[in-house]
Amino acid sequence: MAKVNAGMLYPLKFKPIYKHKIWGGTRLKELFNKDFSPLPNCGESWELSGVKENLSVVENGFLTGNNISELIEIYMGDLVGEKVFEKYGTEFPLLIKLLDTNSFLSIQVHPDDTYAMKHHNSAGKTEMWIVLDADEDSEIITGFNRDIDKETYLEYLNNNKLKDILNIEKARKGDVYFIPAGRIHAIGSGITLLEIQQTSDVTYRVYDWDRKDENGNYRELHTDQALEVLDFKKYETYKTDYQLDKNQFTELVKTPFFTTRMMEFDREREIDYGFLDSFVIYSCLEGNFMINYPGGVEIVQAGNVVLIPADMKSLVLTPQGNCRIVESYIGS
Repeated sequence: MAKVNAGMLYPLKFKPIYKHKIWGGTRLKELFNKDFSPLPNCGESWELSGVKENLSVVENGFLTGNNISELIEIYMGDLVGEKVFEKYGTEFPLLIKLLDTNSFLSIQVHPDDTYAMKHHNSAGKTEMWIVLDADEDSEIITGFNRDIDKETYLEYLNNNKLKDILNIEKARKGDVYFIPAGRIHAIGSGITLLEIQQTSDVTYRVYDWDRKDENGNYRELHTDQALEVLDFKKYETYKTDYQLDKNQFTELVKTPFFTTRMMEFDREREIDYGFLDSFVIYSCLEGNFMINYPGGVEIVQAGNVVLIPADMKSLVLTPQGNCRIVESYIGS
């Protein structure tokens, strides 16, 4: 690792961490020019990660070669925000991924903080998805299509009819889904999406479509753990409804774990983060833009994720044509 010199912070880019998955596709290369060779596919590209075995490493500016935990250790609240540092220490609290699917992911569920801390010494996993691309017949599973109880759930699961009680929706570009801990879910085939989640890699696999891995083995299921954390309630709606106003940020999801806002813009925007005691993450979904900050300029393209330090309160965003971005931060 490079030695961290406590110079002036700037918008930080990180090397993607590419993950080969049994269900992975190749569209991250086609859509965002991601070079995941020599992997045959890339199911997940971890764009910004504080997960201990997968710490993101800076790839721009004088901090190149340092990982995210090393940076927090040196810059503390200046990088992540004073309250964020008090709560999370040197662990970066969000994980940003791009996913691409060539077949269904397993049907799964994630535990909340209390359960995950007790059983895994980890944070829980509340997450959200923004669909970036989807085939005509692509599906997303999220939640149940009726109120059920444990007994009913197990009856359907054991009789290989689980899909009958799940809420299944057609995936469309631009769709936003919030997946709180406890909600059963799965991403179908032919979908590329941005995932914003708590820093956690705890997943309970409920059903994996009876498929085998490269070695001919079934992947492990976590039936008992899933049973303890599942939310069996049916909800009125599962998709997040939003309406974008051009050149303005629109709130998508607000939770104790993260707040996300989206903006489509085609003109220069002055951004003031004086109200915020948190880092900000920009995920560029379409187009490209320049971040003008007190120390210089950073160019951001579709598929890029950039970390804006908490002490950087004043920015100018200049799009090249039309651009769409998502902003993520930890709210007060």
